[in-house]
Amino acid sequence: QVQLVESGGGLVEPGGSLRLSCVASGTIFSITVMGWYRQAPGKQRELVATITSGGRSNYADSVRGRFSISMDNAEKTVSMQMNSLKPEDTAVYYCIADELIGRSWGHGTQVTVSS
Repeated sequence: QVQLVESGGGLVEPGGSLRLSCVASGTIFSITVMGWYRQAPGKQRELVATITSGGRSNYADSVRGRFSISMDNAEKTVSMQMNSLKPEDTAVYYCIADELIGRSWGHGTQVTVSS
């Protein structure tokens, strides 16, 4: 089982930036995809961005051009730079890691965008 620990959340003003990071540990066979989902109060969890071990990235339309995801295969970490943050980006952000045997989830980190 993969354990995922997120860091980097916090409170930021609209237009500001944050960087989220996630480290995978535990029994890891072969991570094929890492990424981020988010869940705002009263809403369903949604995909934000994912990246494959080969470097192919995918973004939700709502964050494309503002967020940038990267992955370090050797360190088993995924990071996401979030720029031009908007109040609607406020949510709990969850890290995910996919292996052939299934998906693991982190416990989440809160991102709040407010003046």
